[in-house]
Amino acid sequence: MIDVSHQINAVRRQVGSRVIEAGEAHVVTVSQTYDTTVEDLWEACTDPERIPRWFLPVTGELRPGGTYQLEGNAGGTVERCDPPKGFTATWEFGGNVSWIELRLTPAADGGTRFELDHIAPDDDEKWQQFGPGAVGVGWDMALIGLTLHLASGAAVDPQEAMAWFGTEEGLRFARLSSEGWYEAAVAGGEAAEVARGRADRTTAAYTGAEPS
Repeated sequence: MIDVSHQINAVRRQVGSRVIEAGEAHVVTVSQTYDTTVEDLWEACTDPERIPRWFLPVTGELRPGGTYQLEGNAGGTVERCDPPKGFTATWEFGGNVSWIELRLTPAADGGTRFELDHIAPDDDEKWQQFGPGAVGVGWDMALIGLTLHLASGAAVDPQEAMAWFGTEEGLRFARLSSEGWYEAAVAGGEAAEVARGRADRTTAAYTGAEPS
């Protein structure tokens, strides 16, 4: 489906913090550069007819103040939209509310940089258990779909994608992604032993392996 090592290395992962209205928050940032224009990448990320070609079917009104729902996943409200540079929206799933911020910028050596922040309050239960991998591995998986779609223009078959994540290569991708988020957590200032435990639980959740 994709070159696992190349895709893992193509993505930059960062973990930080910021103050939001609700208080202190964790920030997980995932970014990758694509060989396309800002306008094309913006359309891929905001056109309801195109989003399902690499991510999930979406319904709602994709405009400031409008609400959206991804099939079988999160929904929320679009809070800000600045085409073709980015948008901010709430990310509501399983009774929890977090936020996503997308930024699209021309890359220095050509192409367009996709950069997404996922912002969660400090008291987020999944963060306490899994750390940044709670959302980071999922975004890594989503970027596989975006990478394949932008490279070919074709739609990614969701059944084929789900089947691939259960193969040895798919499981290796999940393990490497989880390890990448462990490294990002430590680089962001988290104690190594705490980050290790959270990353091991993340890996187990995605691969079915027992955490060490």
